[in-house]
Amino acid sequence: MIRYTLSCDKDHQFESWFQSSNAFDALALGGHLACAICGSAAVTRAMMSPSVPTKSNAVDLKMPTSESEKALTRMRTDVENNSDYVGPSFADEARKMHDGDAPERAIWGEANFRDAKKLIEDGIPVAPLPFMPKRKTN
Repeated sequence: MIRYTLSCDKDHQFESWFQSSNAFDALALGGHLACAICGSAAVTRAMMSPSVPTKSNAVDLKMPTSESEKALTRMRTDVENNSDYVGPSFADEARKMHDGDAPERAIWGEANFRDAKKLIEDGIPVAPLPFMPKRKTN
């Protein structure tokens, strides 16, 4: 894995991980990259200096470092503390609440593209979250 600092045509900088330099090139050439801040598709690698981790400067990937990462961490905490996780039954639960067959409450979970699109087409308000559920560890 390789971490690149990326830049868009609006001078936003952000970081992303790629499997390899070739993987980055393939995604960029295919138009599959977008600015994490404004959504611009004009994304390039920014100038970077090599980073060699030592015990004194090792990065803890679990700790947010940028303001964007801190905001996403706050959002995740807020969602997890103030709503019910319903997992893969999200679409069914959202539909039940919309139809009056279940009490309304804040929920979050997973839905495939087809189910999410159908909810939106049926006027059921949903929005994607910019994070995945935490994996349970034993």
